[in-house]
Amino acid sequence: MSQQESAETLALQALAWLAGHEDLLPVFLGSTGISADTLRSRATEPEFLGSVLDFLLTDDAWIMAFCDATGLRYDAPMRARAALPGGEALHWT
Repeated sequence: MSQQESAETLALQALAWLAGHEDLLPVFLGSTGISADTLRSRATEPEFLGSVLDFLLTDDAWIMAFCDATGLRYDAPMRARAALPGGEALHWT
């Protein structure tokens, strides 16, 4: 499995975790401006999966809860985000 495929799998796990939290899913939908129908239709697009991880990475408590629930290391979402489109490190030099 390639690094991007592994990152996509982790992001899908994160999306499923978000969907299982009735308090967080509306926050995600509101922050991205998408509907539940759009979420379902775009759920396998690497760019969209990057936005799922971007959202998750905005709160340390969410990262910890997701990683604790899935048995992942706390840095796994960040590493997965870097492997998806738009996740490259910015260099401001």
